[in-house]
Amino acid sequence: MTFESELYKGNFTIAECDKCKKIVWPPSEFCNNCFNQVIWRKGACEGKIIEFSKKNNEYFCLIEIENHIKVIGKMTSGIPIEGNKIKIDKCGIRENNYFFEISLI
Repeated sequence: MTFESELYKGNFTIAECDKCKKIVWPPSEFCNNCFNQVIWRKGACEGKIIEFSKKNNEYFCLIEIENHIKVIGKMTSGIPIEGNKIKIDKCGIRENNYFFEISLI
């Protein structure tokens, strides 16, 4: 299992060190703290908006998940406000690029 193989299936997974319990981001097969192998687990699909921008009537948000992971997602419903709680509705890989679609909770 890898981050990308799961993302192709629409699953958001997180690498976490089995030894020191550090979340490894960006995802890797080895911990960047103690160099132990990681375990892959289902990631939380809820987080908060850190900041956002608007282009052509679409909102794109920098979101934070599990108080550590930051990704950019496209807002599919609602108008974002910094600090709003969100959820990842859909994720995957299109044309060799990661995508995350989010909405307000």
